[in-house]
Amino acid sequence: MSNSLEAQGVIHSIGQTTEYGSNGFTKREFVIKLTGEHEKEEYPNYVEFELIKDKCSLMDSYQPQMPIKVLYNLQGRLWQGQGKPEKCFNALQAWKIENLSAPPQQAPQQQGYQNQPNPTYQQAAPQQAQQPINNMANTAPPMADDFDSDIPF
Repeated sequence: MSNSLEAQGVIHSIGQTTEYGSNGFTKREFVIKLTGEHEKEEYPNYVEFELIKDKCSLMDSYQPQMPIKVLYNLQGRLWQGQGKPEKCFNALQAWKIENLSAPPQQAPQQQGYQNQPNPTYQQAAPQQAQQPINNMANTAPPMADDFDSDIPF
């Protein structure tokens, strides 16, 4: 499997989920018009992505003209029919889609659990002798020599 890539754009079209063969393989295709700083409006790029198996439902909550970010893997296969030249098929298999028009969702806050000990499982702290705290402001560090005497701090 290849490394994950990403693209952003506006949804142009969304296909229906289609089942292939008798084993239940499903696939859904969609097209986006790429957007971003390197895209030129006068030369639009339309790119087709595919969703396979359980990922087909990712497009259920999206409509054409919605801005999205697609995370995908680049896939490729060689095929040669009997007596025909070899052909390479490429696919952009999407695995995550993010809505760019919605505000980003924040992680739920964990309230009250971070700094409060659980009294049921609280362990007694080991007893340590109380040591007087040295006040470093009143003592000067020992000087081995005047090596650092010209440094202004």
